[in-house]
Formats: sequence, structure tokens, C-alpha cells
Amino acid sequence: MQQQEGPREHTTGLFVNPVGQRRTDFQHACGGLFAQLRVAAGAEQAASLLEREAADLLILDLERCEIGLDLAPLGALVAARAAIKAPVLVLCPFTNAGWLPALMGFGPIDYAIGPLREQQLRSLLDARLRAGFAPRPAPTPGEDELRGLLALHGAGQEALQDADDSERFAERLCAVLAAWPGVAHAALFQHRDGDLHLEAEHGLPGLRLGALLKPGARLLQSPLRHAFPGLLAATTDEFILLDAPAKAGEPELAERLDAYGVRSVMGVPIPGEGPGGPRGSLSLLFDHARPFSHAQLSALDHLARLAGVGLRMAEAARENEALLARVTHLATIDALTDVANRRHGEQLLEAEIKRARRYRLPLALIAFDIDRFSAVNDSYGHPVGDIALRTVADTARALLRSSDVLIRSGGEEFQVIAPHTSAIDGLKMAEKLRAAVEQVEIPGCDHVTISLGVAQLGESESGDSLAVRVHAALARAKRAGRNCVELAMQ
Repeated sequence: MQQQEGPREHTTGLFVNPVGQRRTDFQHACGGLFAQLRVAAGAEQAASLLEREAADLLILDLERCEIGLDLAPLGALVAARAAIKAPVLVLCPFTNAGWLPALMGFGPIDYAIGPLREQQLRSLLDARLRAGFAPRPAPTPGEDELRGLLALHGAGQEALQDADDSERFAERLCAVLAAWPGVAHAALFQHRDGDLHLEAEHGLPGLRLGALLKPGARLLQSPLRHAFPGLLAATTDEFILLDAPAKAGEPELAERLDAYGVRSVMGVPIPGEGPGGPRGSLSLLFDHARPFSHAQLSALDHLARLAGVGLRMAEAARENEALLARVTHLATIDALTDVANRRHGEQLLEAEIKRARRYRLPLALIAFDIDRFSAVNDSYGHPVGDIALRTVADTARALLRSSDVLIRSGGEEFQVIAPHTSAIDGLKMAEKLRAAVEQVEIPGCDHVTISLGVAQLGESESGDSLAVRVHAALARAKRAGRNCVELAMQ
């Protein structure tokens, strides 16, 4: 007991975390280990406290920290501590492992991967304080192995950021697991479409778990689902370890695994969302029986959670892709006529103007609207007016080139962006549109006509100026008696 009390009598600490409850919990759990323990909500407050009074140990808890916002100020604390050779302990949740190499760029740090239970945290700090801040001993081989796994975990995080489907992410994660010393084969199972699927596997040449677990059968109906740890973990949500395959009570399975040099088998559940069952499991086949430390199992649990995040990201990516297509359609397309809406049309016009200027190409803008459209609505009703709008839009779209863009700019008014088109060609295009609309039959109101204005982009003209000129030409067409085309003045 006296050994543990020594550091408390002389040691001061500073704990940094933005969440008030975590600071309170840390003080409650570990305050007795220090002669004085102060807390800070962020790097700025911590720096101010350190200016007034030094601390023997700075503890940075990264829970709820945002790397984009907090890395620079927390890194400055690490750099300041490095300048005076004072220790920094970083409590890093596994989801924030990307912080570690980033913070190491500012100076040396000691770190512990969370989450840590209260007693674990107390033991960690007690050991650190009792060491008197002397240099840490060289890591044991087991720690080297764990550090290697964490490095690969970091590589897996990079793949996680680019994950766009479950199979690709599963293949990358299996490659990470198979690189862990002693792992002969790694696989990932996932629940989807009412069954358990082998998403990916990596390792022993010739070993195919699908065939080993009964080819052609649904995995959830496999007779080995009660014996193979990977299947058990995926169905029971429990960590499973067979240090000898024969213990599963399936001699044929044990014999086949033994033929591949497999001496122990592990199944780690991949947590699902909410109170339901697991999302799947990680399956590890080892080339020798081995004991596993708590730290190693925690690391494997972290990788299983990483797998869950990756699979959720892949699922979300598929859902988001479909949703994005729908949202993009709703945001850029007019619901009644199925042509570009005004806002999207303005963006497209600006893009075409930039392209025309860059390549010194002509660009024409045509504006037209339906003559006496309010009379159509008043005489025949708004449903017939909607039919007229759709018919005019369909007629115009059928005549336009693939490079042209038809826009409903408001009410009964439309625009056509015509790349590679001069004023003369724009006039010809507008006349074709006028004649086609005049001839088409509109159910419920026979025929309608349109008036059009045409303008060619000036050498240094803006989109707004071009729109003003083309609308002035459209107004002249209206004054000229409608159902005609006018060219904009320069």
C-alpha cells in the first residue's frame, strides 16, 4: 500500500476532456492517485492552468474530441511538454486511433487504447505514477505483436474511409487480420438477405470455408453451425475460442482443419445495431494453440467493431447512393415537366459560359413562354394547363440536340442553353421550336403558341446580362403580336 501512496503524496496531474461528466468521473475514479488533480475542458484552458502551475502528468482524453478542430491545439500542448521533457498520457478510444500518429508528430506520447473500465484506468495510472516517470521498459514480444496489429488496424481505418461495399471492405479487413503473427486464415461472415454469407477470406492456399462448412448449403442451416466458432459467434453474439478443434465434437471438421495445420480457432462477433443480434463475425484460424491476453482480446474486439462500422458504412453507402440520386433529381428537375428547374439551369448556364470563354466557342440562350397561358388555365382549368406545359416541354425536348439544355425558368416560361450555337443558328433553332409547338395538339385545348427571344453570349458578358437581353427580346416578340421570334440587341 505504501508503494501506491508514494506517488499520490507528491504527484500532480492535469486531465483534459471536453465532456463535464467524463472529467467528474475521472476525478472520482483516479483523484486519490494524485496529490493534486486538476481538470480542463480543452487545450486553451489546459495551457492556462499549466502556465500558472506545472503538472507532473498531462492526461489527454480523446473521447468526444474532433480531430479537425482539436488536433492543432492539443498538438501544441504535446509540443510544449516535449520541450521540457514532461510526460503526456493519451487515452485514445479505438475509433480515434488515427489521432496517435498525428499527435506523435508533435512530440513523444504514452498512450492507452480505450475504452477502459474504472479499475483498469486506476491500475494503468497507478503503475505509471509508481514508475516515477522513468523511461518505460522495452515492450515485451506480446506488446510488439499488439502494436503491429494496431498499425494494421490503422491501415484498416484508411480502407474504412474508402469503403463503398461490404465485400471490398471485408477483403481488406481479412488481409489485416491474416497479417497478425500466428493467424493462418481470416474470414468475415455477415448476416444479409435472411442468411449468413461468407463475405471474404484470406490466408491458407486451398482452404475455402464455404466448402468446409458444407458446399451449397445455407450457412445458417449448416450442420456445423454449432461447432465452428465463426458460425457460433455470428449466431450467438458470443466470443468463441477453440484451443483444439477436436473439442467441438465434430471429428471430420477437426481432421480437415488439422490437415491445413490449424491448431486453434476463434470466432469474434461483429456487433449489430440496437438490441438485435450480431451483424456477423470474424473467424480466425491459428497455426498453433496460444493463450490470449486481455489486451489482445480487446484489440480483436476493436477490429470486430471496426468491421461493424465498415459494414454499416457500406450499407449506408448503398442507401445513400440511391437517396442521393433521388434527392439530386428532386433538387434539379422540375417535377411537372421533367426538365431542369430554374436554380439548376442558372448553374448550368454559368458552367457553359465558362466553357465557351475557355474554348472561344459561341453560346446562345433562347427564352420562350406560352402565349396567353393564363387564359388556358382560366378557360380549361389548371389540369389542362399542366398538360399544355408538359406537352410544350416534350415537344421542345424532342427537337433539341443532346448538348442543349431545356429549363423551366418559371410558370409558363422556358429557356434553352445551346452550346456551340451562334445567333443565326439560335434563330433557326427558335423558329423550329415555334413551328413545332404551334402544330402540336394539346388535349383539352387544341393548340397553343409560344413567343421566343434569342441572344448570343457577348465576349465579356455575364450570365445575368445575357438573361436580361434575351428576356428583352422575348418581350419584343410579345409586343410584335406573339407566336414569333426576336433576336436580342447587343
